[in-house]
Amino acid sequence: MSPRKPRRRHSARRLTAFLPTTREEMAARGWDELDVLLINGDAYVDHPAFGAALIGRHLEAAGFRVGLIAQPRWSTPDDLLRLGRPRLMVGVTAGNLDSMLNRLTAQNKIRSEDRYSPGGRPHQRPNRATIVYGNLARRAFPGVPIVIGGIEASLRRLAHYDYWADKVRRSVLLDAKADLLVFGMAERAVVEVAERLRRGEPVARIGDVRGTAQVLGKGRWEQLEPSAHVRDGRVVWLPSYEQVVADTKAFSRMTRRHAREANPHNARPLLQPHGDQAVLLNPPALPLSTAELDRLYQLPFACAPHWSYREPVPAWETVRASVVTGRGCFGGCAFCSLSEHEGRQVQSRSAASIVREVRRLARQPDFGGTISDLGAPTANMYRLGCSEPALQRACRRASCVYPKICRHLDTDHEPFVQLLAKVRRTEGVKRAYIASGIRHDLAERSPAFVRALAKHHTGGQLSVAPEHCSAAVLARMRKPTIDSYERFAKAFGEASAAAGKEQHLVPYFIAGHPGTTMADMVELALYLKRRGIRPRQVQEFIPTPMTLATAMYHTGLDPMTGEPVEVTRDPDEKRAMKDLVSAGRSG
Repeated sequence: MSPRKPRRRHSARRLTAFLPTTREEMAARGWDELDVLLINGDAYVDHPAFGAALIGRHLEAAGFRVGLIAQPRWSTPDDLLRLGRPRLMVGVTAGNLDSMLNRLTAQNKIRSEDRYSPGGRPHQRPNRATIVYGNLARRAFPGVPIVIGGIEASLRRLAHYDYWADKVRRSVLLDAKADLLVFGMAERAVVEVAERLRRGEPVARIGDVRGTAQVLGKGRWEQLEPSAHVRDGRVVWLPSYEQVVADTKAFSRMTRRHAREANPHNARPLLQPHGDQAVLLNPPALPLSTAELDRLYQLPFACAPHWSYREPVPAWETVRASVVTGRGCFGGCAFCSLSEHEGRQVQSRSAASIVREVRRLARQPDFGGTISDLGAPTANMYRLGCSEPALQRACRRASCVYPKICRHLDTDHEPFVQLLAKVRRTEGVKRAYIASGIRHDLAERSPAFVRALAKHHTGGQLSVAPEHCSAAVLARMRKPTIDSYERFAKAFGEASAAAGKEQHLVPYFIAGHPGTTMADMVELALYLKRRGIRPRQVQEFIPTPMTLATAMYHTGLDPMTGEPVEVTRDPDEKRAMKDLVSAGRSG
């Protein structure tokens, strides 16, 4: 739902507190034209946890006049015309989630709530929103460059298996009729593109920006001979769209080659033919430095939903008292798309930047003294990374912790332990919880962190994700063995007892992951029963684009080894797997 047009006069301060969404807000800034128009599938929440707001504020800080239209009607381009024709470009994002995942469950049932819409109301965005919005923008603004981004575009940048359509779809760049696609956390790429457009460079010539993809027409890509360019490291050819549609082994080869080109320090461009056209994928953008990440979080966010909304936005209510410490994950779990979007190198904010944000949060009149989450995709990866920069630049491993923790990985939790202590000492903070995920195989290496976690940062229950107990299933997931979870559980229990607290772990499990049989689920159910564990969270596996597990689901092959993988596709059997483990779940 788009913010309503104001029915009465509003103060100039209110009208300029957010990126403009109406002509009145533009006029309050003295603007008669935008440089960049952003179209967003989520409600407009001006907070760094929401991608469109983060990109918009980043462009604003670079000197661009940016406006935003949230959840436009898609039956007509009229909503997009509300702020006028932008001078440089239109940016399109489906929102913080893939629009299909946001709307449909693993059983292909429509979800009853959209947490990124006012009031949690569903049906406020179309299916495959990036494609729909991109085509609307092309109709509304002929001749204006269209740039798509966000997690939906990022994970559909190449030919990909779409679970909800049960088929391989071509790159979203082609179907959205966009000029460029920015993938990953796109701050570097989007500003470079905007700067070059501002200098008058045609969008067709802006094809060399890291973290972007473009379409090459017939005659522009055939000259890139695969044999020569794989050898000299300039371009890696992927199996064509037609090949990966027709041959599951070709799909596996595509997945494997892409996975090996994820390190931004040594990645090569990728080329995938689609009929007479081809998608050229540049290497990923380089990670942000700590100073650059700090500057992002110091931008003048209103830290609230747009003032025109009359109903709360549930996703905002979840994060309003949380603080992000960084981005990226080097875990490389087969079912997770985080590393494909946020990157495999952890980027951490400075302790000073985080404490400043905690102080600002503590000064808010509605702050109750509790930080709901101090974390990141994996909270205890804060400031962790490769101890050998030269090796990191050359490394092609998909994970730093699987099949075992790399000996070059710095696993010292002391910087995180010190950060937690600083947050606890901040005036106005009574409690600061870690609600986001932790890696138990890393945590068990730091008794000091486990003690701090149990004593100060757990509110009676701590969520942990062992995912399964079967060694074979965990190997397909690229997860540590159950022994690691048990060692962590023992250490956490002892630390809780020493702190005089009765606390419990809330383990997460996945049912129906590729490589899982009904016998494996029986094994898990018996394991839980023997240990008296009543799982609160059992998730049915959903194949999301670009993950290794999705490639296994579609092809029946492990893309990294070529080994056959047993796959359960029948919805009733998948539901039975989940119910088998959920049967002992507490209410």
